[in-house]
Amino acid sequence: MDVAICLFSSDLRVHDQPVLDAALRSAARVVPLFVVDSGVADAGFTVPNRAVFLAAALADLAARLRDRGGQLVIRTGEVVAETCRVAEETGAGEVHVAAGVSAYALRRERRLGAELAAARRALVVHDGVITAVPPGAVLPAGQRGTDRGSGHFAVFTPYFRRWRAEGLRTVRPAPRTVPVPDGVRSDPLPTAGGLCPGGMPSPALPEGGETAGRRRFGAWQRSGLAAYEDRHDDLPGDATSRLSPYLHFGCLSPVELVRKAADRDDPGARAFVRQLAWRDFHHQVLAARPDAATADYRTRGDRWRQDTAEVAAWQEGRTGYPVVDAAMRQLLHEGWMHNRARMLVAGFLTKTLYVDWRVGARHFLDLLVDGDLANNQLNWQWMAGTGTDTRPNRVLNPLVQGRRFDPRGEYVRRWVPELAGLAGAAAHRPWTSAAGERAARDYPEPLVDLADGLARFRRARGLG
Repeated sequence: MDVAICLFSSDLRVHDQPVLDAALRSAARVVPLFVVDSGVADAGFTVPNRAVFLAAALADLAARLRDRGGQLVIRTGEVVAETCRVAEETGAGEVHVAAGVSAYALRRERRLGAELAAARRALVVHDGVITAVPPGAVLPAGQRGTDRGSGHFAVFTPYFRRWRAEGLRTVRPAPRTVPVPDGVRSDPLPTAGGLCPGGMPSPALPEGGETAGRRRFGAWQRSGLAAYEDRHDDLPGDATSRLSPYLHFGCLSPVELVRKAADRDDPGARAFVRQLAWRDFHHQVLAARPDAATADYRTRGDRWRQDTAEVAAWQEGRTGYPVVDAAMRQLLHEGWMHNRARMLVAGFLTKTLYVDWRVGARHFLDLLVDGDLANNQLNWQWMAGTGTDTRPNRVLNPLVQGRRFDPRGEYVRRWVPELAGLAGAAAHRPWTSAAGERAARDYPEPLVDLADGLARFRRARGLG
């Protein structure tokens, strides 16, 4: 074959890139193509923080392809139409793409396959690109098939046992050369402002792109991975990898990360691999149950409260519970939040304020650089008790969580400057002393009594 297209999506890298590798093996010349998808913007998923990261990731990908004699071709519009147009212009016989799991991605994939087939061209879909283990590759006993959506594990522990036993594909090196047909038209590389006009990004976003991602992983692998098991819940220590944005945009390969961590076989590496397995777990759930992006995975008959003032206070970090507010302000400033903090604030919104998990999930998607539909929605459902959690009524008390994971109040003082004058753990209870009251003149009283909130939740769930 003379020409094939490598259609980039959530796999913006050249290292361990099965889609690009397969296109290069199938054809003498390859068109590396990214379509700025108008459908994503129309659905409201193009937000300032991710636009900044995406623009940087595309610029980095373009530079890495140029280093190999290639060119990143940019088109803007509807993905199926634009991809078919490029195939027609270049005479491409095949289009290679990474498998997606969302309902939107699956519809787009089916339409693209049908349009290409009508023009006597082929669509080749590759698994194991966005996840380490493809959705559907491991199934509970009695379920058959390996297609996305054919079945899934609903509980993580048995999934993880099967996941660990599954063989991973070989990590593939970056190509030395990427020969591209002459004269392929390309739009300019998009800017953040062009992707999301008028958007105001958070002031402290991570640097986007594969180069930055590989640099970050290399540094963390040397200095942070060994201690990950002991320190991953340490709020002030900030000891997590912060690789989630790079995984979301595919700037890093999950297969490569699992293999590099597994080679060490120490407690920190094993704990990190388990977190990567959680990511795969959520993708296989969404692949089988696309409606879980918006509907309860397991309905509990909740009649959620609607209190716009309380939701606004939660969004702004003004609930009166310092560790909750610290986490929400970190999200506003960085477009990112520590995983333990995500659990804590999600539990507070859904279990204490008894507000619909979809409200919180939408707010996270509006701000998170790593705003991934599978992980975001299903983690929110897990905390709300409507998802795959086997203990759906668990409640995380923010005062207990603060004492446990921020015992000296450092995380609170970092993000809630009103409480900077309170020493040690007193930062978690500013209302309990005269010194705290003086230090917290500009800090709100607790939005709700924790006991009242828990009682309200228990009554709503019929728990007495």
